[in-house]
This record gives sequence, C-alpha cells and structure tokens, in this order.
Amino acid sequence: MPSITNESNGRRTIQFVGKDGKRRSIRLGRVSRKFADRLLDLVEHLIEASITGCALEPSIARRVTELDGLLYDRIAKGGLLVPRSTQNLGGFIDAYIADRIDVKPATTVVYKRVRRYMVSHFGSDCLLRSITPAQADQWRLKLIKEGLADNTVRRSCGVAKQWFRSAMKQGLVELNPFNELVASVRGNTSRYYFITLEESAAVLSACPDVEWRLLFALSRFGGLRCPSEHLALRWSDVDWSKNRIVVPSPKTAHHEGGDCRILPLFLELRSYLLEAFEQAQPGSEYVITRYRKSNSNLRTQLNRIIHRAGLKPWPKLFQNLRSTRQTELSNTFASHVVCKWMGNSRPVADKHYLQVNDEHFDKAVQNPVQQAPAVHRIESHTHQGGNKKNPDIQGGANSCRSVQVILMGEVGLEPTTSRV
Repeated sequence: MPSITNESNGRRTIQFVGKDGKRRSIRLGRVSRKFADRLLDLVEHLIEASITGCALEPSIARRVTELDGLLYDRIAKGGLLVPRSTQNLGGFIDAYIADRIDVKPATTVVYKRVRRYMVSHFGSDCLLRSITPAQADQWRLKLIKEGLADNTVRRSCGVAKQWFRSAMKQGLVELNPFNELVASVRGNTSRYYFITLEESAAVLSACPDVEWRLLFALSRFGGLRCPSEHLALRWSDVDWSKNRIVVPSPKTAHHEGGDCRILPLFLELRSYLLEAFEQAQPGSEYVITRYRKSNSNLRTQLNRIIHRAGLKPWPKLFQNLRSTRQTELSNTFASHVVCKWMGNSRPVADKHYLQVNDEHFDKAVQNPVQQAPAVHRIESHTHQGGNKKNPDIQGGANSCRSVQVILMGEVGLEPTTSRV
C-alpha cells in the first residue's frame, strides 16, 4: 500500500512498491495534508490498474486528465502513467506499436497503415482526449470517400477501437470515440473467383521454375496460406509413406492447437512436391528456398505469370486459390473434415471461402433429385381412379405420361414420351 512520508523541510512524498517489486517515490513538494491524501487515493487506484490491467473508472480517469504537467510527469516517472509525450496521437500509436512484440509482422504492417490513415486526418500532435465520436465517424467517412474497400475500412476502425481501449486502460482518455464504429469484417462475394483446372494448368505452364510451380500448387491444390505457410514448410513435414503433410500455421499459432495441421498429400499436389524434392540441394531444410527474402513480392510475380499465361489476374490472388480448393473439397468431403485440413472453422469457411460455381449449377440440372418422388405420387394418385376435385387430372396411362412430360421439362430434361 502507498504511504505518505513527511520530510523535515515540510515536503511530502508518496512511496509505494510497483508491480515489478521495486520501491518508488513520487515527490509532491510543499503541499497540504488534505491535497496529499487526495493524491494518495489516486495513486492507489493507479497501482491497482497497473497490476490488474483493468481500465480506470471514468471518475479516476477524469482526475488524471486534470493533473498539472509537473505532477503528472512525476507520477509518470514512477511508472503509474505514460509520459505526456505519448498523449498525442502520433506518439501514442508509435509507443503502442513498439510495445506489441507479441503480434505477427503482418499485423504490424496493418498497424502502420492505420496509423498513416489516422495521422493524415487528425494530425500527429492531436491530443487523444480531444477526439470525439463525431470526429471518429468523419474519419470513417473519409476512408470510404477515398475509395478504400469496405473490409479495409472496417478493419481500420477495429484497430482504432483497439488502440483507444488501451488508452482508456492507461487513463489517457475517459471514453472510446471509435467504440460505435462497425469493425467486423464480412465476406465480399463480389471478389470471389473460382480458378478452374484449365486456368491452373495454364498458369503452371507459365511458371518460371520448379519452386514457383510448387508455390502455385501448394496454394491451388493444398490450400495453404501464402506466404506464411509456404515459407514455414520443411521437408521433414512431408511424410511420403503416409501421404500426409504437417503444415505449420504461423497465423493461427496463438490459438490452442493451431500451430499446425495435417493435410493429405493430394494426388494433384504430389508430383509438384516430388519434382521440387528431387531438385532440392542436399541438406535443404525448407521446401521453398529461392523466394524467402523480404523483397520477394510473390503477389507481383504471380500477376506477371498469369499475364504470361494469357489470363486476366483475378481478385485476391492467393486467397481465391485457397478458396477454390476449399470449395472443391467441400463438394466431396464433409465440411468438418475440410475445415480441419484447411485450418479454419465452418463459420469462417461459409463467410470467406466457400463459393458457388458453374459445377454446382450443372450438377443441379443433371440430377433432378425431386423428379422421381413427384412422379411416383402422381402415378399412385392416378392409379386410384383420378382426382375428383380437379377434372384436369384423370386416371389413366395417357394423363400420367402427360404430367411426367411436364415435370421432366421443368427440370430441363429431354422427355422420353410425347404428350397425347
């Protein structure tokens, strides 16, 4: 518990033990006992928040914002508040990004992009507590006006909301101005594209080398996330005898059991993997070796390869390859099996991956599953002597054949009998 120490020269000091176990002091100077007691109460709340990680109560957060600069800096020096330099937008975001050593590099890229969006609108020196919900909504509308995709706007709002939740916990703001903005990412079916086997063959023929063919095959026939899962795959992960691949998954590693998944060594994929294995240098650890550098822009290179194949690049190049494979597999295997192989959940698959393609329509037209039961019901009815309520449907072979012709015509089949 913090305590007040009275010095001989009339100065007062608050002493406490921080969450790191070290003894710290906050020098108050010559102040009244009443003022020191009020500050002691504030320090107790700040210590509790620093230990538990909980947000400050609105009344406490308000008291923090009312502290004068000198006193605030002294409390911040004791480790209970963040320095005032991080109370402006640019400084706060920079400190937040630097502290988040637990996130993936791709997440850091998103953070920096959202920082650019916010700083260009609000300004780097804008005080966090000066941003209002109305201004937050204006920022969202500006992103839309600039032509950003709907999901990009939603994800940016989610990051801003996350940052200001952290600011609330630190007592820098009393409310989260971005709290009411919609941040959930939704599936965009307009950007779906199913890559056919013919298109896949054309792209594979245009690939410049063995590793690029394998990169494409792992995406199209294995459904791997590119580039994280491709670059993490080792030759030791391939079990040739059992026809299985252990796929490391950096994206889902923070979930329980999500560090890897087991994928069948599909027949379409095996030849490309075997070709790369036979040409790999002795002692090679990783399956992909040539394109591991950070400056290897796989998306740009795949665009060139698709153009070389005489095709038009489709939206979301690598995600649609993965989406195509999950859709294909779902036509044959149970959804829970496919999701286990792909490393996602059924809600995520339904929302972001599964497509409706031409094959589904062709199959529906060629397999009229309701034809036989419908004809059977009518035949049974007519053999019982017709329909008294409906004089147009009478018993007899000729009328039965007429109805059968109509049913078969409705599902698009060539009738086997002519109407009499």
